[in-house]
Amino acid sequence: MLDRRRFVALSCALTLAPILGPHVARAQAAWPSRFVKVIVPFAPGGATDIIARTIGNRLSEVWGQQVVVESRGGGGANIGTAAVAQSDPDGYTMLLSSVGQAINRFLYPSLTYDPVADFAPVSLICLQPNIMVVPNASPAKSVKDFIVYAKANPGKITYGSGGIGTSVHLCGELFKRMTGIEMRHVPYRGAGPAMQDVVAGRIDVIFDNLTGGLPQVQGGSASGLAVTTANRSAAAPDIPTLVESGVAGFDVSAWFAFYLPVRTLPDIVRKASADIDAALQHPPVRQRLEALGGDIVGGPPEKLSAFLKSEMDKWGPLIRAANIKVNE
Repeated sequence: MLDRRRFVALSCALTLAPILGPHVARAQAAWPSRFVKVIVPFAPGGATDIIARTIGNRLSEVWGQQVVVESRGGGGANIGTAAVAQSDPDGYTMLLSSVGQAINRFLYPSLTYDPVADFAPVSLICLQPNIMVVPNASPAKSVKDFIVYAKANPGKITYGSGGIGTSVHLCGELFKRMTGIEMRHVPYRGAGPAMQDVVAGRIDVIFDNLTGGLPQVQGGSASGLAVTTANRSAAAPDIPTLVESGVAGFDVSAWFAFYLPVRTLPDIVRKASADIDAALQHPPVRQRLEALGGDIVGGPPEKLSAFLKSEMDKWGPLIRAANIKVNE
């Protein structure tokens, strides 16, 4: 059912299309003719911000127009995401989103936007493993050790995350259910403080994103038992996967993707997608993303659309079964 705003917009578009057709075609051909803003719905300095700036710098070179990255965090990524959904669909405001695009509709009782209906998928950038990290003093030196230890200590094991509903939290919840162990979730205000408590031995495990977790492991501050993707990460080739460690079928990634508002002209969406794909093959961009542990994907908008549906199908039932909710 169309709300009044969408009905009026659609009516105007249909009425003016015959008149504006040639002008629209010229506008499409010229896009972008001014700066493009990329909204990152997270605080500065994280993986999403780094990826946005890495790709944005290359697109600035290709387009001859500045790409401005704006961090607009808060509300579990909902504030920045809603801002893009409500922006003009002219191609000049983009969203670089992550897992929240798939899970927030299940976590929050009310959203001011629809993560599917209000967005035009552009490009799936990359997948990034999480990494299972334990204190150096942990008796578990492998995933199998950890499962045995957890089953011998029911209700005593804690796992940390950067907050309820984050990929770090859901990864731990899925691990708990797939291995039949009991763990108590300890949410923090960010994965950084949670990792600090793992290093100090105050909590037993975290399934942190590779950007935050791998430096602690490589620096010797904590132990990395496994990565969460089906295949090993090129950034950490010596660390086995959870599948290799005996947890069959476990395959979880953090991921990053570009979106535009839903009524953006299809030709603009296609051009943005093609130019982003080309940027992903640019050696400095590729090297930077791979250094972050990213498995570069790319592809047309339809690929991202299908991927988003698969992520919703994966996490929706888990969130409902575990009764995970975020208090707004």
